[in-house]
Amino acid sequence: MTLEAIRARIAAAQMPAAPAARLLAVSKTRPASAVRALATCGQRHFGENYVQEALAKQRELADLPLRWHLIGPLQSNKCREVARHFDWLESLDRAKLVALLDAARPAALPPLNVLIQVNIDDEAGKSGCKPAQTAELARLLAQAPRLALRGLMAIPAPVPDRAQRVAAFRRMRALFDALRMQHSTLDTLSMGMSDDYELAIACGATEVRVGSALFGPRR
Repeated sequence: MTLEAIRARIAAAQMPAAPAARLLAVSKTRPASAVRALATCGQRHFGENYVQEALAKQRELADLPLRWHLIGPLQSNKCREVARHFDWLESLDRAKLVALLDAARPAALPPLNVLIQVNIDDEAGKSGCKPAQTAELARLLAQAPRLALRGLMAIPAPVPDRAQRVAAFRRMRALFDALRMQHSTLDTLSMGMSDDYELAIACGATEVRVGSALFGPRR
């Protein structure tokens, strides 16, 4: 599907009077040439799962005004590189990472935009904090001068039942709205991927992460 077609579907799914949801192109495992091709069509935000892969693409595409998001799990030993080379971290899920990222973010750069990843369906082995832990993580992030608390991210369980997905998306939206009452900087709710991004937008997502629908199936 073309970038223009996906943007049109995002616009059609938008709630009345809601701000336009941002499209995050998930470029993990895709070559830098594919990222460049989308960038020439106006796409600016790209999501990567693996730090070293992302850094290689950043070097190759340094001539382009791109915004890089880390959407995969973050290990402590990668905090320095993420703090120095990314614009967004969408997968913060534990308190120990906050101080590491804050200390490593260069003063010459704007604060690192951070989303708290929530394991909304309590899936075993999946990254993300429990919903009840978000308030404390948000409090810590709000106190870190080199980090900017921007919102929440979730990957609900990939169940075929539409009603279950809607329920998960709505739980995330309710959690986001409740947290925003305490932190006015929250403006980003990242949920929904290639197979359900329109449904996520209808439930209140402000960012969707689309990979295969943009780049085609992975080899």
